[in-house]
Amino acid sequence: MNVRVLVVDDEPLARQRILGLLAEAPDMEVVGECGDGEAAIESIEALRPDLVFLDIQMPEVTGLEVLEAVEVDPMPVVVFVTAYDEFALRAFDAHALDYLLKPFRRERFEATLARVRAHLAARSAHQRELSLDDRIRALLATLHPARPYPERLAVRLGERIVFVRVADVDWIGAEGNYAALHVGERQYLIRETMSRLEAKLDPARFVRIQRSVIVNADRIREIQPLFKGTYTVVLQGGAKLTSGRSYRDNLLALIDTPA
Repeated sequence: MNVRVLVVDDEPLARQRILGLLAEAPDMEVVGECGDGEAAIESIEALRPDLVFLDIQMPEVTGLEVLEAVEVDPMPVVVFVTAYDEFALRAFDAHALDYLLKPFRRERFEATLARVRAHLAARSAHQRELSLDDRIRALLATLHPARPYPERLAVRLGERIVFVRVADVDWIGAEGNYAALHVGERQYLIRETMSRLEAKLDPARFVRIQRSVIVNADRIREIQPLFKGTYTVVLQGGAKLTSGRSYRDNLLALIDTPA
């Protein structure tokens, strides 16, 4: 059985190194490659790979934040790829299946593939004592202990910093490397990715309806079906936003939640 592999690294040469070694393994089928965390999240959810080689240090969205944002079951096998010192990886070693410390040798890569094959064989035979899902959750819990959701967001306006109450935000839209907080007639830009904001905000209050839009559920007036699993979301102030098909379940969860 072929192992479907996704390679994620913001360095093209590092990706090519892994892709070249994978090409020598006939049972490894590369289904995609990504150069940033946002694309990695979408690819994991869309492609459902068996194995992900995941760089930890990436700009905007790190490898760990990718794992925080992804919601697939079962989770793919994750092999971290990093330039971190080996001693700093003790925490990862207990939770991820394996890691590759840059620069790595061919023999080390082949040992990782052998470990992946053994793990997947054991999983298919229901022989694991601890699921990889549990390992990933344990890792995230260790690195990011539970914390309260923020009540305010800091916004830089020139030399000033103003604070916007999270409860006052109607919706959030992606603006390149920034996110736009829409508060009534005002708009505030913050240097933040949508995935980081989604992970930071209370999921009971804020729902992501497409890659570039997060909506305050309390501001939704009505939801109008369009076609093929998409919807028009009408807010209290009259703004109309279109949902994406891959985020359909988020909206359906709102419909099924009693008021």
